[in-house]
Order: sequence, then structure tokens, then C-alpha cells
Amino acid sequence: MKFVTFNIRLDCKWDGENNFEFRQPLILKVLREESPDIVCFQEVLPHVQTWLKNSLPEYTVVVCGREPGLSGESVCVAFRRSLFSLIHMDTFWLSPEPFTPGSRYEVQSDCPRTAVELLLHLDGTEQVVRILNTHLDHQGEPARRLGLQQILHHLEAAPLFPDAPVILTGDLNAPPDSPELSVFGAYPEYRNATEGIGFTYHGYMKGTPSPIDYIFIRGPITCNKVEKWTYSENGVYLSDHYPVCADLELLPCGNESRKASSLFSCSPA
Repeated sequence: MKFVTFNIRLDCKWDGENNFEFRQPLILKVLREESPDIVCFQEVLPHVQTWLKNSLPEYTVVVCGREPGLSGESVCVAFRRSLFSLIHMDTFWLSPEPFTPGSRYEVQSDCPRTAVELLLHLDGTEQVVRILNTHLDHQGEPARRLGLQQILHHLEAAPLFPDAPVILTGDLNAPPDSPELSVFGAYPEYRNATEGIGFTYHGYMKGTPSPIDYIFIRGPITCNKVEKWTYSENGVYLSDHYPVCADLELLPCGNESRKASSLFSCSPA
């Protein structure tokens, strides 16, 4: 089974041949062929939310707009309903008032930022896994640092299944050696499953490539393999980011030497 983080890119009419309307068939084709079990999307506009729900009937798509009226851009999580049951869901804003929709830090851009957290039960087992998907601010290092600190503190304080394995993922808008990602120094239990994968943002090969999409894992979970989806057809890409797919495996709590049910494997791209 497969875990994917995928910045799907806003529907920007100035993207030319890579406008969303031209990328849609390729996105759907790859999702059907690769058949991931969990996909964490970023930059999802309302009409793209609707399209994902209609196009992926075998998935539950959990989404919440970031604006005060819960409209606008979102991060969302799609999980295969034949494998998982949702036992807890939380959305909060990266701000001093995390449960005030549309709120943000003063040092942030005009764009509110959210995190969506899901606690999923792997059907037929006693295992649960915690997923947190986010998209940090695109303009300021201080806002990214504050947002990441808030997320990590939130995960530390989880009251329900606090020892469940954690997958923290998303577009963090910062390379691995950036000051804001040094926040992880205080949380050594998180391992970067995407370490060494290279650039993920490519800007349709017109921008400056940068490694800014991540999958961090914590607890009894291991990463066997990670790779980028580099599909394109006739100059049309999936997005201006490469989606990242991880082969992850849950281990029994308290006995990590014995492998349990396998979660999230990748086929070659």
C-alpha cells in the first residue's frame, strides 16, 4: 500500500499548457494506475475538492477550506475506505488562535494556513496511524517556524492514542538545511523519510528546483523506500511539484523487531 504527498498546484490560468484543465487527465490516470492508499494533497481549490471527491469514489476525502467561511484553498487527505476507518479528525489554523477559522500569525503572509489531522484505524487489526498534512507559509521563515513548532507541539499533546505512529507530511516551503526546519532538532524522534530524495518543486522546469515536500515519521513505523512521481506527457506534468511516494510499514508497538501488516508500498515510477 502507498502513502503519497502531492501539492496538486492551484488552478492558475497563466500556467499555459500546464493549466489544471490540461493536467486533470494525467493526474487521474496516474492515481488510478498507482492506486495509493493515502494521498495528502496541498493547494486544493474548492472546485478541485469537488473534482477529487467525484473522481475518487473509492476514497474518503477529508477537507476544510482555510478562509473564515471555510471556503478557499485547503489541504486535504484522501484515504482508501476499504482499508481504513476514520476514528478522529481535527483541523486547526497555524496561528495564536488555532480554532478561529482564517486566523494567522502577524509575521505571516495574507494567506491563512491550516493543518488537518486524521487518526485512522487499519480495518481488521488493532493498529492505528496518525496523519497530519500541512502547507507552511510561502513568504516568511518566522511564520514557517511558528507553524511547525505549533504542529509538533500539537502532536506531542495528542490525547487519543498518543503512542500511535505518526506521519507528518506536506509542502513545508523550506529546504532541509533551512533555519525553520532546525525546529526538528528538539524532536529527534521524527525521521525524515524523504532525506536525499532531491528536489521536489520544479516549476514545470522553468523555476528554481528545491526540495520542499516532506514525509516525516515517528514511532513504530519504518520507511522501506521513497521516490518521486516524475510522470509527464507531451510537456504536461502532474503539478509544478513532484508527488512523493513512500513505502512505509507499521510495526507492532513495543516489538519493533517483528514486522506486522505491511502498509504503504510503492511500485517503481
